[in-house]
Amino acid sequence: MDNNEKQIIYGKNAVLEALRSENEIDSLFVQNNASLGAIIDAAKKRGVLIKQVAEEKLTALCGTPKHGGAAIELCAGNYCDLEDILGEAKSKGKPPFIIIADEIADPHNLGAIIRTAEAAGADGIIIPKRRSASLNSTVFKTSAGAAAYVKICRVANLVDTIKQLKKRGVWVYGMEADGEPYDKVDFSGASALVVGSEGFGLSRLVRENCDVVVSLPMLGKVNSLNASVSAGIMMYEILKHRK
Repeated sequence: MDNNEKQIIYGKNAVLEALRSENEIDSLFVQNNASLGAIIDAAKKRGVLIKQVAEEKLTALCGTPKHGGAAIELCAGNYCDLEDILGEAKSKGKPPFIIIADEIADPHNLGAIIRTAEAAGADGIIIPKRRSASLNSTVFKTSAGAAAYVKICRVANLVDTIKQLKKRGVWVYGMEADGEPYDKVDFSGASALVVGSEGFGLSRLVRENCDVVVSLPMLGKVNSLNASVSAGIMMYEILKHRK
């Protein structure tokens, strides 16, 4: 996705959070006669152009009738650089806490990971340009607006990026079923958590470049968890060690 590509974000919560963030917004589209006081107030405060449209036009714009009466047009490709994420950690006076999504193609999973990462205080998320969901409207909405606040870096080569992080003193932890028990690992330092795709797990070269591979206990008959669920458990385990 080009950084100048326009993207439609819809849904009351997602729109309101985007308006409250620093994302560059071109226009706010609101359905005629919809009750959207907080959204309109936020748009006026930022000086965003407000366009009243018929319900049919808004549905066509969003590609779904489930838009909640509001949508915004913004540049969804507002990706940052790796240095921006490291700078975010430095500004907090803490070692970096980074999430790496290794080929998470399902936008709902990526959105859920972003939502948890923001709640857990992660400094940023790294995604690959290929074989991954991009920061689109589904990701934004699934994140409940958290995508407006988390720094997201999109890179051409995850392995090269992991090597850069390791040179900067960041310890890289991959998640796989055959790794070390998660509760036996020290996550107190600079950490990057790599989350693999549900179908294939970590890609081979990514796994080979992780410092440690960790796993969650699976005591039931189902031997795997949703990627965003397992990522959420691990993020809060890391957060516990960072306090």
